[in-house]
Amino acid sequence: MIAVDDRVDARVEEALAELAGCRKSIEELDQRIIALLAERVALGQRTAGLKRSAGLPILDPQREAEVIRRAVAAARAKELPTESVRQIFWHIVGLSRRVQEEKE
Repeated sequence: MIAVDDRVDARVEEALAELAGCRKSIEELDQRIIALLAERVALGQRTAGLKRSAGLPILDPQREAEVIRRAVAAARAKELPTESVRQIFWHIVGLSRRVQEEKE
């Protein structure tokens, strides 16, 4: 006969193993997010050069607002908290703008 304590211990061990797997997956996702941010920044640098070549200003408030609106719509479709996503994307847009301005 299996003791109740043995079943509890097995469930705890199983939960801890699954927790470790989740944490590993989160760490991998974090690395992918960083890689995507680096790719976005590189595209921002390229964009800055193209804007300069075309005689356009770095700051484009309408374009930035459009990016935010698209992100919020995508967040809504995935049932994510839209205000949090909006804030994250304003930070991402700001990062891209700062990188573009540094190249001036």
